[in-house]
Amino acid sequence: MFKTNEGSIDRGLRILVGLALLAAFFVYPEASWRYWTLIGVVPLVTGLLGSCPLYSILGISTCPVKKA
Repeated sequence: MFKTNEGSIDRGLRILVGLALLAAFFVYPEASWRYWTLIGVVPLVTGLLGSCPLYSILGISTCPVKKA
């Protein structure tokens, strides 16, 4: 489906940031900036999938290279 281009640290950080932003959406229900926290869906999904479309476009990969 998607080519993995994120390493384990990158994926973990993306998931952590995504969850933190989504948690802020529910923790601060009256904040004027509340809807900006929904951007947390992007790092969460890319972290769970292990593939970042922007990395693919730019030719970046944080995934370790397997030596044969």
